[in-house]
Amino acid sequence: MRIVLLFLVILIGLMGYVRLAPTRLDARHKAAVPTEVGDLQSTGGFQAARKIIAPTVDVLQAVEQRALATLRTRVIAGSVEDGTITFETRSALWGFPDYTTASVQGDLLVIAGHLRFGRSDMGVNKTRILGWITTLAPLTEPL
Repeated sequence: MRIVLLFLVILIGLMGYVRLAPTRLDARHKAAVPTEVGDLQSTGGFQAARKIIAPTVDVLQAVEQRALATLRTRVIAGSVEDGTITFETRSALWGFPDYTTASVQGDLLVIAGHLRFGRSDMGVNKTRILGWITTLAPLTEPL
């Protein structure tokens, strides 16, 4: 019985930490530096860069609108006017945060997502970002 109680206390503590841990915006709110158009998979993250064919403001407004239509997603830093927006998306059960930063650099829209805890996001960032990119297709050149 004590082991079960100890396990529950540890589990609740971990859940609380994941949900309440402060976000270090200085580490999260940075525009990714693209080297070329395309997709880049990394440990715990994913980045997509697309050439835009619409004005920067229109593209970032569309990104913000699409991102905020994603469940459990909110803006945590930046704005369309700043040219860089960082979003936090939390998983349904545990509330694990993923951070996604969108910016336009020159004629490239760059959307980069990364997990906060662990090493593998099991493809969640890639799926989310490519879903956003699909919605934004009228504003970007196809790969």
